[in-house]
Amino acid sequence: MIALFALLTLASVGLYWGYQSLMSYSQTPLTLTSAQELDLKRGTSFIQLAQVLEQRGVIQDSWKLRVLAKVRPDLTQIRAGLYELTPQDNVISLLEKLTQGREKVFSVTLIEGLTIKEWRAILMQLPKIQWQDGVFNQVLIEHGDMSGQPEGKFYPDTYHYVAGDDIQVIVEQSYLKMQQELQQAWQGRDTRIPLTSPYELLILASIIEKETGKASERTWISAVFTNRLRKNMRLQTDPTVIYGMGDRFNGNITRKDLRERTPYNTYRINGLTPTPIAAPSGASLYAAAHPADVDYLYFVSKNDGSHIFSKTLAEHNRAVDKYQRNR
Repeated sequence: MIALFALLTLASVGLYWGYQSLMSYSQTPLTLTSAQELDLKRGTSFIQLAQVLEQRGVIQDSWKLRVLAKVRPDLTQIRAGLYELTPQDNVISLLEKLTQGREKVFSVTLIEGLTIKEWRAILMQLPKIQWQDGVFNQVLIEHGDMSGQPEGKFYPDTYHYVAGDDIQVIVEQSYLKMQQELQQAWQGRDTRIPLTSPYELLILASIIEKETGKASERTWISAVFTNRLRKNMRLQTDPTVIYGMGDRFNGNITRKDLRERTPYNTYRINGLTPTPIAAPSGASLYAAAHPADVDYLYFVSKNDGSHIFSKTLAEHNRAVDKYQRNR
């Protein structure tokens, strides 16, 4: 009887020691000095995972991992995907990441003030995503917009995706965000502004975006354009000329360019451009909807990101002489 008790005691101690050793192993940090990607293919077994991790030197004693799986069978329900292994991970946190499907997240920032063409160049360079040509127009069509004019209709922000996603995941989010922000700006607008639709607000916001170098001046720039629209004055803003020139723009605008009649040259056309000329930020949408209560009609750059605002042409010409012609 005493011998049996001694054997049971030894067995209990052994089990306890084994359990504690296993729990200690589960908290062992991965052998990493920097982050690594783990591409877990569909159909990969838990045993195959253990072998891969040991072959890459991420863990040691993979047999212990298999023993841990006996104690915690839920940890064997690994999901396919691209994962990021970090030096901060340990054995248990890695397995939890794989079973919960917490894949590596990629991000891209679509910058305000850029065009669809510029955004497209950024998106086409993204890693681990499926690209499709015409994605911007495709998203428009799926939302009932058959215009073929995507410019300005997508919101600049940071978007996230996982490996294997279609590029439409990002573009769709951007479109829906712009629809939400635009409707909010339109519904909360100063009803005195001389605009007849949310799309006109979007167009004006895009022009404001391209002209604003100093954030605090945004509503003043909006006021200049709003006041000009009220007086049926042409907007006469260089970014619209540049947009109308397209790929011909080489960094300089000539007098000939200002005289050229394009649909976007606001030195030659009345009112707003036919479409936005860039992606406006939320701040520019707000500024278009809430211009400052000032009676300025002109502004000129001081070449430091800020502007001099004027009420009369004579004041404006003096500012141009001082800051642009160096007279």
